[in-house]
Amino acid sequence: MAKRRRSRRKPRRDSRVWLRVLVPVVLLLVVVGGAFVLLRPVAAPPLEPPSIPACPVVQKVTVGSYLVPAGPIAGFCQSQLVNAAQVLRAAQSYGLSVHGQEIGVMTAIGESSLRNVNYGDTAGPDSRGIFQQRSNYGELANRMDPYTAARAFFLRMQGIVSWETLPPTVVAHTVQRNADPDYYTQYWQRAVTIVTALNRTIVPSAVPPPVS
Repeated sequence: MAKRRRSRRKPRRDSRVWLRVLVPVVLLLVVVGGAFVLLRPVAAPPLEPPSIPACPVVQKVTVGSYLVPAGPIAGFCQSQLVNAAQVLRAAQSYGLSVHGQEIGVMTAIGESSLRNVNYGDTAGPDSRGIFQQRSNYGELANRMDPYTAARAFFLRMQGIVSWETLPPTVVAHTVQRNADPDYYTQYWQRAVTIVTALNRTIVPSAVPPPVS
C-alpha cells in the first residue's frame, strides 16, 4: 500500500507581503526617533538676575542733612550718591517738594550718571558738571560744584509755569533744552528710588542749609 506523501505547506504569500511592508516602516521609525533625540533643542538654562554692581566698602558720609551709604542704590555707589545728596540739598534750600528733588536727580542721571564730569560732548563742548551746564550758566567753578549747579538748575525749573503738574521729562527738557523731550523718562524710576532712600537717611539734628 503506497504511503501518502505529506504535503508541504508553502508560506502564505500575503504574510511575506506584510513583512516587506513592516520592516521598512520599523526601520523608518527607528531612524526618525533617533534623529528626534539627537536634534531636539536643549532647554536653555534659566536667566540669571541682573548683577548688582559691587560698591567699595566705605563708611557713610554726611552731606548736609543726609547720611550717604556706600550703596548701591538703584545701581549707584557712594561717589555718585553724594552728588545726588547735593542735588537734594539744593532742592531743600529752595523749599522744594520731593517731586522737585526727583526731577533734579532724574536730570542729573540723564546728563552725567551722577558723575561730576569735567568735559563736554559734540553737542555741547563747553558742557560741564553733573548737569552738563554750558558756559551761559556762569563760571566753570560753579558748574563743577554739584550743589551750586543744582541750585542753578532748580532756579530755572521754578520759572516754568506749572512745572509741578507737567511730566518730569518735559520739565527737565525745558530747562536743559536737549534734543529729545522724552529722553529723561528712562531715568525717572531710578531717581525716585534714590530720593526715597536718601530721605530715609536724614540726620534729625542736621540743620538745612540757609536759603540764599
